[in-house]
Amino acid sequence: MFDRQTYIQRRTLLKKGVKSGLILFLGNEESPMNYPANTYPFRQDSPFLYFFGLDSPGLAAVVDVEAGTDTVFGDDITLEDVIWMGEQPKIKDRAAAAGVFLTAPVSRLEETIAEARKQNRPIHYLPPYRSETAARLSGLLGAPIQEIKKNVSAELIKAVVSQRAIKSQEEIAEMEKALAVTHKMYLAAMTSVRPGLYESDIVGTIEGIVLAHGLQTAFPVILSMNAHVFHNPHHHNRLQKGRLLVIDAGASSALGYASDITRTLPVSGVFSQKQREVYEIVLKGQIQAIASMKPGIKYKDIHLAAAKTMASGLKELGLMRGDIEEAVAAGAHALFFPHGLGHMIGLDVHDMEGLGENYVGYDETVSRSKQFGLAYLRMARELRPGFVLTVEPGLYFIPALIDKWKSEKRLAAFIDYAKVEDYMDFTGVRIEDNVLITKDGSRVLGRPIPKKAKDVEKTMAAAKKK
Repeated sequence: MFDRQTYIQRRTLLKKGVKSGLILFLGNEESPMNYPANTYPFRQDSPFLYFFGLDSPGLAAVVDVEAGTDTVFGDDITLEDVIWMGEQPKIKDRAAAAGVFLTAPVSRLEETIAEARKQNRPIHYLPPYRSETAARLSGLLGAPIQEIKKNVSAELIKAVVSQRAIKSQEEIAEMEKALAVTHKMYLAAMTSVRPGLYESDIVGTIEGIVLAHGLQTAFPVILSMNAHVFHNPHHHNRLQKGRLLVIDAGASSALGYASDITRTLPVSGVFSQKQREVYEIVLKGQIQAIASMKPGIKYKDIHLAAAKTMASGLKELGLMRGDIEEAVAAGAHALFFPHGLGHMIGLDVHDMEGLGENYVGYDETVSRSKQFGLAYLRMARELRPGFVLTVEPGLYFIPALIDKWKSEKRLAAFIDYAKVEDYMDFTGVRIEDNVLITKDGSRVLGRPIPKKAKDVEKTMAAAKKK
């Protein structure tokens, strides 16, 4: 945990953002894999972790805005629990570490909420993302489960987003700790990849590094030779000479802060000319995007600038044609770059996405586009000091998408479909880093992980010499 004063300050600021009533936080419970005693690794609810820092199941908390009080609800363990789990600190002592000095058994939570409802006091809660949390809210609030998500507190969501969006120095330090482990993951991957191994061999290597540090991955590892399938969950392919391997992975720090890095590696250790050409276009787009990031600029504009940079590179290869400004305005680049440039990152790898993407990445000055590709941009709003974002441009050749656009002759004035046919088996390239917005610019977090083509090749070659 951070120092108790951190949590006190966070809750004090929260009370200023919500006018009245109770703010209800339900911590996560254990989630069974296949029977009750066999559970997935526990991960605490991020808002609960942010405001109370208590990382274990069976907890809830209430912030009373008018009274200015905070209460943690939890039960001390029984003798039977001690047999299986060993001695554990008392709830009152754990709560005190977060600056909370009022505690009560979980059984008292229903009574507290019922009394507030009786007095017609507002009860604010955030959108539930687990069915058991929605069911528990339904019981506490006496509302049909279908109504729970409809009645979330927009006032609370906005207060939480405005606070969590700005990362403190201690939060940034936690993210750098996660990135230090992620750095080791990627060096291990680069020095392990070779034809004949399986994707699962590399997944096992990098996940083992996370486990050896006593941590969890920030999200399930994405590792595939089929980079055009963005969230490919399978790792059963045998690595083949001449193919590219995309790895999108990150460790989570001990306090739950995420990292999210992507690198694209040549399985043989050396990029082919065609691979290098596409890779250099993506890298140029990423480097220019990072260089242009600073307070006051909309991330949507940085996304579009990166799209223009990469579209210009594709035009040089003969894949796109015509006026690049017009091509990007029409969305022609989205055939090759159909996702957004990046997203906020913090306690969640897609930070606060569960609260509503439009609350996090958009505001009254910028609305979500309906254009294919641009509609997937998770972060579009103006950048502020303390924001931490991913910057992850990519170029992909998705056969099903190409076939559809080609059959429709869609945006043919900007796309040479005959030339694109030569790249149908290319799959794709993506490069990603985590970037902090500073007072006058930006800074890439973490120790540099090789990403220039020559540095990737050099790192991979060094392993072969040993």
